[in-house]
Amino acid sequence: MQTEAVFGLENRHTDGRNNPRNHAKLMNRDSSPPSNLRDRAEGLMLGLACGDALGRPVEFRTPAGIEREHDRLTEMIGDGTHNQPAGTITDDTEMALCIARSVRERGTFDPVDIADRFVAWYESSPFDIGGMTRRALSRIREGESWEQAGRNTWEASSEGSNAGNGSVMRCAPLAIAYADSPDALIRTSVDSSRITHADPRCTYGCAILNLTIAAAIRGSDAPLAEALAVLSDDVVKPVDNGHDEVAFEATGSATTPEREVPKELFEALRGVPDEIDESTLSNSGYVLDTLQTALYDGLTAASVEKAIVRAVNRGGDADTIGSVAGAVAGARFGTASIPDRWLVEIDAFDELVSLSRSLWTRTYQFD
Repeated sequence: MQTEAVFGLENRHTDGRNNPRNHAKLMNRDSSPPSNLRDRAEGLMLGLACGDALGRPVEFRTPAGIEREHDRLTEMIGDGTHNQPAGTITDDTEMALCIARSVRERGTFDPVDIADRFVAWYESSPFDIGGMTRRALSRIREGESWEQAGRNTWEASSEGSNAGNGSVMRCAPLAIAYADSPDALIRTSVDSSRITHADPRCTYGCAILNLTIAAAIRGSDAPLAEALAVLSDDVVKPVDNGHDEVAFEATGSATTPEREVPKELFEALRGVPDEIDESTLSNSGYVLDTLQTALYDGLTAASVEKAIVRAVNRGGDADTIGSVAGAVAGARFGTASIPDRWLVEIDAFDELVSLSRSLWTRTYQFD
């Protein structure tokens, strides 16, 4: 996550390496093969958290700096950026947990409740929070609605600081809850972003990412291509509006609003992964860079571990690129592809598994 301010460097997590309870949890975890769809849903949540936690200590570092210090970072380590214990998750996972808890407890997607949970989290003085997120949540705390706060924050931000990756990092739980409803998944993904990141590159970046993850859970051989097809053909049709953005009208649902999907978002992702020169991938916090790089790593790696390690060792916004790549790869391969030595470090392991199972096995409404 691209950070402009850092709050409260207190060590709020214990080190899982010395926690026997974490080892006991793994002894009892579901050993279903990756073909089990529920296992892929769990892999999504655990992959997100592991990518976040592995990347946290080297956030903002250069690839060369990581190589000098660690050769190749493959283990959960403490200290580093934000000076936290090994296995500590950041805002990427913490905000994803807010979304997942809300959907499970409310039985539906409720942006007001999610925004309230975000504000409560913000008021806990997290050690890592992005600039647009902080500004939007401050507006909500001061009385603006979530729609107003997100849009006003976007409109007050200059180009170059108005389309960060702070919403794509957290949106993945919706891909479990609404995996079988592309229209609902698009709409909830867009609105989940609008709370803090209203730029269409962010809102529809969340939609494309979640459609990709949902397709990966179902076992698609080309999940990103399938996601792009859903937005461009199956659910919406192009409308010539004379602007730089490609507008779409709903064809799949009478209640679906008109959509405007930025051309540059399609152009950045259309060639992933086969037409991408890996040497050109960026490690920045710009949403298109994060999506392009994380989707490339998540879709081309042979395991969750390899996807996360490659993403994190790129440096830069390592925790968010790692978390998004981990969510994508986790949806492809399931939990068996995530090393136990990482999972024992994640204090939120139990809740991540419980939430993923609830989101997968229950039916959730969308109004």
